[in-house]
Amino acid sequence: MGVVLAYAGLALVAAGIISVAVPLRFLRIRTRRVGAAVAGTGALIALAGLLLPPPSLRRSLHPASLIDRFLPEFQFSEFHERRVRASSAEIFEAIRNVSAQEIPLFRLLTGIRNPRRLFGRQAGSILNPPAARPILDVATASGFFVLAEKEHREIVIGTFVARPVGAGAQPPGEFAALSAPGYAKAAMNFRVEAQTGGSCLVTTETRVLATDPATAHRFAAYWRVIYPGSALIRRMWLLAIARRAEKRLSTSGTHRASAPR
Repeated sequence: MGVVLAYAGLALVAAGIISVAVPLRFLRIRTRRVGAAVAGTGALIALAGLLLPPPSLRRSLHPASLIDRFLPEFQFSEFHERRVRASSAEIFEAIRNVSAQEIPLFRLLTGIRNPRRLFGRQAGSILNPPAARPILDVATASGFFVLAEKEHREIVIGTFVARPVGAGAQPPGEFAALSAPGYAKAAMNFRVEAQTGGSCLVTTETRVLATDPATAHRFAAYWRVIYPGSALIRRMWLLAIARRAEKRLSTSGTHRASAPR
């Protein structure tokens, strides 16, 4: 609900601002004064959406997943899946090696969240990824860390997306147990499950746990702003994994078919 209100409000703000210059009569905004009123109403709606209380704490719906060892409870989450016609080994290799340039819209959407990279040199990070470097390598070199991995089945990475002012870096080994106030812990996985017919179901889940109510309220506003872009990135990421895995499988199949007997 918070995301819907926030973006509905922003849409009204945009329509109102445009109508201050040129009234959008097809939206029944007939005067500039009405346009200003629409923009103001939209701003109030967007603010209300951002300031709604954070979601309640909830538990995992996928208890067989490795991510459940690190964040079995969380307030914020997203889950996406895609069926891929390749083996689990091929898919896991694609997960390991897919790069930012292979993920549609990745650099555009991360650029919107990190506009400073357009005006100066920045070190490589998940929000400023080198085009050809594997995106997981970029992540684990810039604040993320591998929490667990099961070969050809699942990989889990984590990070602290919020920490108290002045707090130092926390060791990855303390991720699961850390409950001190002021932190927001995030974990993301890629999981591969074999299906009938030679395909696999590839899923990715992101969970965030804020360790105290104040941090949860602050993070809720941030989450509601970034969620649509984040969800799109995850879907495009799965698409890139599927393209890489299926292309490799198709190429190897072609080579086998053309090999002399």
